[in-house]
Amino acid sequence: MSATAAEMSWDEIKALLAELAIQSKETDRKFQETDRKFQETEAQMRETDRKMREVFERFDKLSRRFGDLGNRLGEFVEAMVEPALVDLFRARGLDVSEVHRRVTSRRAGEAIEVALLVVDGDTAVAVECKSRLTREEVERHVERMNKFKRLLPKYADMRVHGAVAGIVVDEDAIEAAQAAGLWVLAPSGETVALKNDPGFAPRVW
Repeated sequence: MSATAAEMSWDEIKALLAELAIQSKETDRKFQETDRKFQETEAQMRETDRKMREVFERFDKLSRRFGDLGNRLGEFVEAMVEPALVDLFRARGLDVSEVHRRVTSRRAGEAIEVALLVVDGDTAVAVECKSRLTREEVERHVERMNKFKRLLPKYADMRVHGAVAGIVVDEDAIEAAQAAGLWVLAPSGETVALKNDPGFAPRVW
């Protein structure tokens, strides 16, 4: 049973006060240590935040650079493909003579952009150009073709075909394009050539 203050001697009281003082100092030291750790943590968080901002800024710059590069590559493919389009499609029996770049339309919340549109008379060919042509790009162009006449009604009465072109063309992209009824264009020497089988029958949208 602990002694009351009246029962304690002066020496015992001094010893108790000394012990309390030591405990108080230890508590104060722990508080200071905790505060120091909080400050260190806050400083580390600020440093982490600064580094994250730097990373995001660098990523944003790289994204813009690669986006610009992608746009330039797309323009390069268009420039490579465009001069050969009329002759290539005429050789396959399509009566075309005009090539229009970047045909766009926005209607009822939908949008469409066609890289190259080859037209004349009652025939049109919508050509999508990519630096690398993949199966996924082929599928996206089929989706584009499915809304072509709805978003570009001036061509509603024409026979519309689809075509895809690339500097590098995956084999499964050629298979997917032919299965979907799309023409496929790829580099051949200093120009481009149609890669479809001789008996290929293009889809008419």
